[in-house]
Amino acid sequence: MAKSKKEDELIDLQPDINTPRPRLHKLIIKNFRSIGTDPVEIDLDDIVVLVGPNNSGKSSILRAYEVAMSQGSNKGKLSIDDFPNGVVDEDCYPEIELHTIVFTNAPGKKWLDDLGNQEYIIRERWIWSSPNKDPKRQGFNIELNDWDEEKVPWGAPNVANSRRPLPHRVDAFDTPDAQAKSITDLIAGILKDKIIEIKSDPSQEISDYELILDKIRNLQTKAVKATESEIIVIESEITKYIEKLFPNHQVKFDAKAETDIEKAYEPFKSRTEMLIGPKDGYFSKIEHQGSGARRTILWATLKYISENKNDTKERPHVLLLDEPEICLHPSAIREARSVLYDLPKSGNWQVMLTSHSPIFIDLSRDNTTIIRVFRDEMSSVQSTTLYRPSKAKLSHNDLTNLKLLNICDPYVHEFFFGGKQIIVEGDTEYTAFSMIKEQLPDEYLDLQIIRARGKGIIPSVAKVLLQFSKGFSILHDTDTPKTKDNKNNPAWGMNSTIGNILSLENALGRVHLLACKTNFESAIFGEEIKNEKPYNALIRIRSDQAIFEKVKLLLDALIDNNVTPPSNIIRWNSIADLESQCGLK
Repeated sequence: MAKSKKEDELIDLQPDINTPRPRLHKLIIKNFRSIGTDPVEIDLDDIVVLVGPNNSGKSSILRAYEVAMSQGSNKGKLSIDDFPNGVVDEDCYPEIELHTIVFTNAPGKKWLDDLGNQEYIIRERWIWSSPNKDPKRQGFNIELNDWDEEKVPWGAPNVANSRRPLPHRVDAFDTPDAQAKSITDLIAGILKDKIIEIKSDPSQEISDYELILDKIRNLQTKAVKATESEIIVIESEITKYIEKLFPNHQVKFDAKAETDIEKAYEPFKSRTEMLIGPKDGYFSKIEHQGSGARRTILWATLKYISENKNDTKERPHVLLLDEPEICLHPSAIREARSVLYDLPKSGNWQVMLTSHSPIFIDLSRDNTTIIRVFRDEMSSVQSTTLYRPSKAKLSHNDLTNLKLLNICDPYVHEFFFGGKQIIVEGDTEYTAFSMIKEQLPDEYLDLQIIRARGKGIIPSVAKVLLQFSKGFSILHDTDTPKTKDNKNNPAWGMNSTIGNILSLENALGRVHLLACKTNFESAIFGEEIKNEKPYNALIRIRSDQAIFEKVKLLLDALIDNNVTPPSNIIRWNSIADLESQCGLK
């Protein structure tokens, strides 16, 4: 902590040029739109992906941070539709709480909650008691151990906002004008940050831009003072006429100086525009382009930002993005994912997005939190954290496996979007079970079959599922201890690695192992299929009812641990057990 400074002065907790910038830590929302009295808590990371069904409250979560950060403007005021059930209830006022980690420009010590590791949190909350009015902002006073009713961290809203990450909101169905403004605002913000650094004289304590704002501030003060007497005369004369029509009424002319002084001076024209067109051809505004083109330009802008490390003095940012996959070609979706995941590398950005596309989830990164948003039986919005890298404790080998799996199957992460899970080793069993699901859709509606595409990748996928799944089963081949040339078979050795899953934290009673003697084809069909295994397996299952029933029984045994699997399928819980059932002991 900094030494003996006044309580309300700004302090530097780690006064170092390489110190991390402020970042969001947690967002808590209740009584806001579809979110009820049970608070929804969002633990924030570099990347937060909100998944869940339509109309489950994901967009409301994105809006929550933006509205809290917009106090003093129209965006910071709620309409009656933002209140639960469209009713103002004094027991259920909309409330948004924000936890921000700070390192420099921190307010007095009474606002700082020490997390350890030289990290300090400031807790603030906003409460709206009426539509179309500014909220009440409070800070949590550590000394009082309660919300302070008189003072707030950093003081005025515009000053406090400048100490927190700046939000950039892009809605799924923004109008072309709104989408264009989102892009141009990002670029204008970059240029403005550069202007703030300009000093005509290197010895100046502050930049030219800040000098201009100071002069404007002084001019405003003088202007208000100089016109006070004239304003009184104007009010008096107009009131004489008003009283004739509205007795006991008068007018007041509010000519106070602008509190947000940056609004008083803009270095660029009020509406910066971006144009696009063929070289040596006509350039039109981007709002006249299609949605796909506008979103592609957004990715290009963000890509530039992510690849050009920002100056340490620059204010941090938060990108709030609704369904980035809309209107994009599949290859463009993958590029957009790469851009978004790279954005925090600049050290100055966090991203929170909603998505219905598993392509937008990349578990090979170590900075991503996955949160499912859903409605419970009472239709109240709830959230649960499905995955955090710090809890999964994936090894370098796990991350490599997941990256390869993501390349092979970009839809593999569908399991985050709900349902029961089964991990299978390869294509043949995946195809077989998928056919059963297609034939009996009502019976297997809520089932996700995860194709690991290799025995060695199964443990990596299992570590992810253990973060949130209530329970799941794994189906793999036993293989044989020896190869055809009588050498030790590495595939058999992987059985031990799979068995080790049972010893992982929270695995007891939640992970069930089933193995096909030698391989899936031999266990189900009585012989190994040599060529076009998935296709030939599909033909046999479709044409032979007995085989169909055997595959269905196996699927049921994977879903329900109490169902006895078909012959040649082994339930096992230790290597000794597996070896015994394979007739090796």
